[in-house]
Formats: sequence, structure tokens, C-alpha cells
Amino acid sequence: MAGGLEDKLHEGFILTTVEGIFGWMRQASLWPATFGLACCAIEMMAFGSARFDSARWGQEVFRASPRQADLMIISGRVSQKMAPVMRRVYDQMPNPKWVIAMGACASSGGMFNNYAIIQGGDHVVPVDVYLPGCPPRPDMLIDAMFKLKKQIIAHRPAGGHELRVWDELEAAALTAPATQEQKGLMR
Repeated sequence: MAGGLEDKLHEGFILTTVEGIFGWMRQASLWPATFGLACCAIEMMAFGSARFDSARWGQEVFRASPRQADLMIISGRVSQKMAPVMRRVYDQMPNPKWVIAMGACASSGGMFNNYAIIQGGDHVVPVDVYLPGCPPRPDMLIDAMFKLKKQIIAHRPAGGHELRVWDELEAAALTAPATQEQKGLMR
């Protein structure tokens, strides 16, 4: 029986792709941008505290500048006035960038079904992971981080076509139909 390349290599060699190596490196050093909008931000701050210790996974560096961050955690309700600011912060982040919608308000508008609150952060920026709860606990954010890490390793391209693929994914996410129609006083 003819063996494959694995049979010819000596012990200690690993076969993978360049995209796999890039994905592993990216998931090992996520730097979140501080974008706390409401009560979920307190739970996000607890995520970085000593009790939950996000430093164990290379996520302790919360950045105040979007140019140094690659992860936006939308924690809280997004108002009509805050949506352009959130989009500007997202656009200033370098590629590759990811988004977690933390809490019911950031995911779907929560209990605020009125004209002032956007019914989900995915109407403004493409969201990679939705984290339910009101407010979600820091250990739920840890779980969301690990789910995002799996997505980063498995689905992110590298190489010359990287920017084109990201632009296509972002355009598809922003043009997707709304999961919930806003019904309020104005209709």
C-alpha cells in the first residue's frame, strides 16, 4: 500500500496551509475596542477583571483607539445618534476585523422597540457572533470569544484575495434582509 506524504516525513512535522497558520495567529491575539453603550458594558469590564481573567487567552488589551483593535464588542443598545459613530469606529479598524453583538439590545434592539433605538447592531456593521442575554454574564462573553476564535481559524482567507473576500462578505452582511421589522409609533 503506497503511503502519502505523511508517511515520508519524520516525526515532529505538521502539515497545514498558510491560511490555517494565519488564522491560528489571529485568534491567539484578539484586541477588543472599547465600545460600551449601556449596562452590558459593565459585564464587558468584568470580563477583563481578575475574576474572569481574559488575559489567559490573549484578550486583555482593550484598546481605546480603533486603529489598534481588531474586535468590536457592541455592548448595549445602539441609538440612531450612535449608529454613525459606531460605523466610523468600525471603518477605522484595520483588516481583519470582527464584531460581537453583546446582549439582547445589541443583537435585536431588546425591549426598546421605538424610533430611537436601532433594532440590532447588524443594521450598521456586519456581526460575526451574537451573544444573547440581558445582560449576558462575562463567562458567556468568554464562550462567545471561543466561538469567534473557531470562526477565525476556519473561515478567514489569507493571501492576495483577502481584501476582496472581506469586502464581499461585508457587503453581503449589510444588504441581508432584516431579521425583525421595526414596528413602532411612526408606522
